[in-house]
Amino acid sequence: MIINKLADIRTSEITPEHIYLARRDFMRGTIASGLLGAATLSSSNVFADSSYSAAENANKGPEWLNQKIAQAKADQQKLTESLTPYDSVTGHNNFYEFGYDKTDPAKKSQNFKPHPWQVEITGAVGKPGKYNLEDLLKGIDLEERVYRLRCVEAWSMVIPWVGFSLASLLKRFEPDSKAQYVSFVTLKDAKQFPEQKSVLSTIDWPYREGLRIDEAMHPLTILAVGLYGKTLPNQNGAPLRLVVPWKYGFKSIKSIVKIELSEHQPQTTWNQIAPAEYGFYANVNPTVDHPRWTQARERRLPSGLFSPNIIPTQMFNGYAEQVASLYKDQDLKKYY
Repeated sequence: MIINKLADIRTSEITPEHIYLARRDFMRGTIASGLLGAATLSSSNVFADSSYSAAENANKGPEWLNQKIAQAKADQQKLTESLTPYDSVTGHNNFYEFGYDKTDPAKKSQNFKPHPWQVEITGAVGKPGKYNLEDLLKGIDLEERVYRLRCVEAWSMVIPWVGFSLASLLKRFEPDSKAQYVSFVTLKDAKQFPEQKSVLSTIDWPYREGLRIDEAMHPLTILAVGLYGKTLPNQNGAPLRLVVPWKYGFKSIKSIVKIELSEHQPQTTWNQIAPAEYGFYANVNPTVDHPRWTQARERRLPSGLFSPNIIPTQMFNGYAEQVASLYKDQDLKKYY
């Protein structure tokens, strides 16, 4: 499925196709064509990082989920942009429940237990209840989606997620006419999340996020259970996280335990902490700066001090053709 146009994106440092295919040997067919000639990354750069070997071993999912991910449909879009190396995707994270340094999630999430897992579906739906993750995924065909991820802090990645349409899940629970918004809640468990018990934390746990119903139902919005053809690592939001590629990364809430449909706009964590800096909508917009830095440019990882990979930020993170119509009558500077 072609999900976006990448013709105007840099082709430097494109991940060799054979490296990725070797790591996800279940994929049938090609992800892209013509990539090998432009390859600049080695197998060891992409997949081997001894600093996170323990985290890697801790992230092996249950066999039923591994098998389901192994059957996922490969993304057939032609890649003209670099996939971010696996060790960057799993070693550079914001997951404040584990700490505030970018390496804290990988280092401190090894004992996190994402299985078994339950998700509560509640609010303006005809079929509310608590469901085991395996029951939520019954009858759902997983697929790979290669999306850009743009952090509000002005760094970015390109990640091959494995997941499924959020809309396909919500429809199963029969939203009613009051369902105008969808909110999400992360697990609250201070035994597993060390920062949730910190007296110095400024966050009112648990972490919360939300979308308008039309955003939630958009075909680009997915729930992810894996990346790079593997079970979703703990530090990336195992076992279930939201991915909304045209919004800043803090909207893509991790380790979801509750999904609620409601009539009114829900409170969200960063908008509640600093509303002048983090809007409810959080659409990627290079013309609306963060109060403390520009959003016109981003640092595409990997990026070093002496070889910074700085690129211009695209409106809606490059997905304007698909999503701009959602906001055609909206002041994007007021509703940032």
